[in-house]
Amino acid sequence: MEKFKKKFRQWSAHLGVILVVVVWGSTFVSSKVLLNEGLMPADIFFYRFLMAYACLFLLYPKLLFSQSWRDELVFLGLGLMGGSLYFLTENMALVYSTSSNVSILITSCPMLTALIVGFFYRSERVNRKQFLGSVIAFVGMVMIVLNGQLILHLNPLGDMLALCAAFTWAFYSLLMKLVMTRYSTEFITRKVFFYGLLTILPYFWLVSPLNYDTAILSQPKILYNLLFLGFVASTGCYLLWNWVMRQLGAVKATNCLYLQSLVTMLVASIILGERITWMAILGTFILIFGMIRTQQ
Repeated sequence: MEKFKKKFRQWSAHLGVILVVVVWGSTFVSSKVLLNEGLMPADIFFYRFLMAYACLFLLYPKLLFSQSWRDELVFLGLGLMGGSLYFLTENMALVYSTSSNVSILITSCPMLTALIVGFFYRSERVNRKQFLGSVIAFVGMVMIVLNGQLILHLNPLGDMLALCAAFTWAFYSLLMKLVMTRYSTEFITRKVFFYGLLTILPYFWLVSPLNYDTAILSQPKILYNLLFLGFVASTGCYLLWNWVMRQLGAVKATNCLYLQSLVTMLVASIILGERITWMAILGTFILIFGMIRTQQ
């Protein structure tokens, strides 16, 4: 019976990964709409995390503080690495570099996670077959992102920012290992949102003020997309993702993020009418083959 329960949790976790990847792979459409309507990346991040924190605070209001100041510092790091710093570096990278470059560099985070987490935790170290699968999946992901465009336009500043974003998510996974067995998924996720909001405030003070124009924010197009990003992509998906990491481990769970490029390609084709080339189709088969090997 216990063996059946374990198998059921693992299959549920894999289903959860698919749901998260589908939503996160679709969020660029909502973000692009909001950017076209005049919101800045930091504004989008602030409002989606604010809604997510308010939602979790209403649902799980009991425990406010962690067991020690050391744990509180870990949660601060989680909010910074998985929240404000990740989103800022990712969106700033898009300003200085091409979307293809940024997508490829950011989606290198599964390999970075495997190296960093595996260095500190022997139980999370990948074997040779899993590492090879990760490399194969990465090659497939690159082919999907390029989608027939064989030339990359290198920009040192933008590419370094994108690589920093990948590193921040890898360290988010590392820090999660310190607390995910001692606190509930709801508590951890709420803390991530709180410290994500707290650490973005200096940006509004030093770089660019928050856009709080109610005439803009109340427009249906903006409101609906913010609600999707806040309640579905943030509240629901962060809760589900943190639970998935608890079930599968940080490395196996993060490897599944390679599939995000596939979802992005399909959504871009359906919503934006972008062409899918033979390279992207071949990359899809290579990506799926590599993903299967990483989960063995």
